Amino acid sequence: MRIKDIRASVHTTSIEVPLLSGKVAGYGREEQREFVFCEVETDEGLTGTALTGHFLARAVVTALERHFLPAVRDLDPRATEAVHQRVWHTLNPRAMTGVASSALSLLDIALWDIAGRHAGRTVAALLGGARTELPTYATFGFPQYDREQLAAAALLQLERGFRALKLVVGVDEGGWREDAARVRAVREAVGDDVDLMIDANYLFSPTDAKLLCRAVEDCGLTWFEEPLHQNDARALADLRAHTRIPLAAGQMEGHRWRLRELVEHRAVDVLQPNACYCGGFTEARKAAHLAQAHNLPVAHGGGWPLVNMHTLAGLMNGWILEWHLGMAQVGELLFPDAPRPREGRLTLPDAPGLGVSVDRDALRDTLLPDL
Repeated sequence: MRIKDIRASVHTTSIEVPLLSGKVAGYGREEQREFVFCEVETDEGLTGTALTGHFLARAVVTALERHFLPAVRDLDPRATEAVHQRVWHTLNPRAMTGVASSALSLLDIALWDIAGRHAGRTVAALLGGARTELPTYATFGFPQYDREQLAAAALLQLERGFRALKLVVGVDEGGWREDAARVRAVREAVGDDVDLMIDANYLFSPTDAKLLCRAVEDCGLTWFEEPLHQNDARALADLRAHTRIPLAAGQMEGHRWRLRELVEHRAVDVLQPNACYCGGFTEARKAAHLAQAHNLPVAHGGGWPLVNMHTLAGLMNGWILEWHLGMAQVGELLFPDAPRPREGRLTLPDAPGLGVSVDRDALRDTLLPDL
């Protein structure tokens, strides 16, 4: 079996955000409007699928179709180490991230989907089959909410069965003080028995992150995700030494060496490789093994749960899956047989590969025209 073709396209949609009237363009935040869908076809007719987020989406499509395809055409799609070796040596010998990592992620995810379909096994099973069910948390706390709406939205997710919740910080005009008030509003609404996480998406300076930590340290947060500019490993290590709140990071890192920095600097309590950005399942597995060797759990952040559920289910130190309400809606639109959490837990599908099938009409309806 050989790789025959790679096709990629840019798509967009709009989502419904609970308690807000009208649909929100994109899938959660103002800049999250586009996503990339990819298919890899083999000479035996098997096709694997993948998707990733909005970062330089059109450049990712160009990279896949004009550069990656000539480099990997005719390789065995099951030989993921050989594929990665070819990509690193011919396209990315200086270990750049960004577009190169996103394109490699799409290629690799699709190849694992092909391998699973060919073997009649799920990707999670191929990765190690540690479990078939995962705990989930709902990323519900969109910046469009005011404090009262935020608290009400949190209660709505409890009614839907979630026992772990995450909200965005670092984007409000009121700065860390307003973030602290928002965190307290949610904690007071949901009580002490619900896991609560916050995510700054790299947006705080070390000083503001310390001030926020000090202000909410008594709120019993499960983790503070990617608090600092540039995911600076040394600064994260310093912040970790000054707060009792566990730190999580890694979802947007482009390969194992960047993830290794977080581990070696003792910068995190939870490592978060995301297969849609770090180089696919092949690279995420290496990051998870690195974390396991340092007694660290691997949790999910950065969205696209229908892909990343396989990493966490497959590997021994996999922990909790992010059910990002925006990206989950995208997944449910494109993959009508996608699993959904029940009482805060997700059972993986037992269909081979990624375990989901593509709605071609939805794919066509979300397609963005070429510029």
